[in-house]
Amino acid sequence: MANNLYNKQVTPKGYKRGGGVKKPGKVKSFFGKIRKKIVPTFGEQFSDAKKSGKKTFKSTRDDKTKGKLEYNTKTAVEVKAAKKRMSDRERARVGDKSKQLSDKGAAFKLARKSGKKEFTHKGKKYSTLLKGEKPNKIMPELSGKTSKKIKKFIGA
Repeated sequence: MANNLYNKQVTPKGYKRGGGVKKPGKVKSFFGKIRKKIVPTFGEQFSDAKKSGKKTFKSTRDDKTKGKLEYNTKTAVEVKAAKKRMSDRERARVGDKSKQLSDKGAAFKLARKSGKKEFTHKGKKYSTLLKGEKPNKIMPELSGKTSKKIKKFIGA
């Protein structure tokens, strides 16, 4: 309740507390409308093209490339969401290789899944161990009392 009363108070200059912004007068708003028609900003051009359902638009703002470059009306968030929806095959068709396996990577994956210790790709031998992974050492089979002591000590 107290907060609500505080926000409705008015300062001597006529601005409301709480970040209220004073609206432009009739002259400024008139010139603003004319400016939007004659020299719209990039953001205004983008939003107009998006509202009208266009996929691309040409900007008239840039002095060097005035009207030569075409811009897409999709935002970065929309493009990212569309990429997530695409399958690996569709991405490959478009030419995006970010989520694709290389030939060597595919061979590595296949060899690792089948349980092989190494695989051959283009005449060279490669290990299926990942970086930092150590090979499993198989202990030789021991017999007698010493083997029991050793196994107990190691925890096998």
